[in-house]
Amino acid sequence: MGTPRMTLQTQLVLRALLEDPARERYGLELCELAGLPSGTIYPILARLEQVGWVDSTWEDPAVHEKAGRPRRRFYRITEDGAEQARDTLARVYRARKQPVPGWAARPIGDGGVS
Repeated sequence: MGTPRMTLQTQLVLRALLEDPARERYGLELCELAGLPSGTIYPILARLEQVGWVDSTWEDPAVHEKAGRPRRRFYRITEDGAEQARDTLARVYRARKQPVPGWAARPIGDGGVS
């Protein structure tokens, strides 16, 4: 496990995942939340998954077939990933001398991560 490169885009993805850490989100939903294109989001999610901050699962084929759309891959920040992300994002904000947002300072137990 390591720390991913903390680009502005990575920070936006982490902030989107930390909005509701227990919730699984699919890639295009994260694109909307982070305000980034899919070509940016998916490599970031792959890196976050490699370092263990994010887990992913594929949607049940019966669900997407019934809905008549492509199969979705769902992403969720791990408990350890949420803790690491909050610590890292808080350091980034302090380094920029910006106030630390409430979600970055919130204890893990409050986020409902299971």
